[in-house]
Amino acid sequence: MKIIWLGHASFRIEIADQVLLIDPWLTGNPMLDEAHHDAATKGATHILLTHAHFDHASDLPDLAKKLSVPVVGQFDLMGWWEESAGLEVVGFNKGGTVALGEVKVTMVHATHSSSFGGQNGPHVPGTECGFMIEGEGHVIYVSGDTDVMADMGVFNDLHKPDIGILCAGGHFTMDMKRAAYAAKTFFDFKTVIPCHYKTFPLLEQSAQVLKDGLPGVDVIEPEVMSAIEI
Repeated sequence: MKIIWLGHASFRIEIADQVLLIDPWLTGNPMLDEAHHDAATKGATHILLTHAHFDHASDLPDLAKKLSVPVVGQFDLMGWWEESAGLEVVGFNKGGTVALGEVKVTMVHATHSSSFGGQNGPHVPGTECGFMIEGEGHVIYVSGDTDVMADMGVFNDLHKPDIGILCAGGHFTMDMKRAAYAAKTFFDFKTVIPCHYKTFPLLEQSAQVLKDGLPGVDVIEPEVMSAIEI
């Protein structure tokens, strides 16, 4: 398995027979040089979308059409993309599981918001979510944008994820301290990868607080376009 950070909350996950792009924000992403865009997305089989904010979804229609791959996400949001942009979609909802080849993806709750700009003000299609991605004997929890939730205890009981990709930049999501609390209180991760940080000065720039809060857990500060092999 390879987990490759594309900056901010965007990831490329090569797992079993799938290449999954998670919230691929390319255009305007200050952490991902344009020269890496093709390598970041080459061979993708699906795009997984946690919510509609620009720093997760602004490239979605053009990228999905360019790659000729389905977009996987919350039912109402996928319906909007299918109708408005003619995208191939896999729409499901929280608690549901879909099989993508040899990989199983379960949608789980997140607490955040989900909207993008429109001619008459913000448009709110669907709701925010996270994912449990199961394959190669591992379960990855992709938190999406969220705060700490007691629901996380249920997620762990049901899915027992060993890898956590956690938003941890603060201001818009939980920060490093809260992410450490969530991981320590509700999960039994072997590996934690922070995201949604460093992108802007407004966000946290270091994961040291997360590392200090999780002794015994392999907390990996990812490098853009550098594969974490598990």
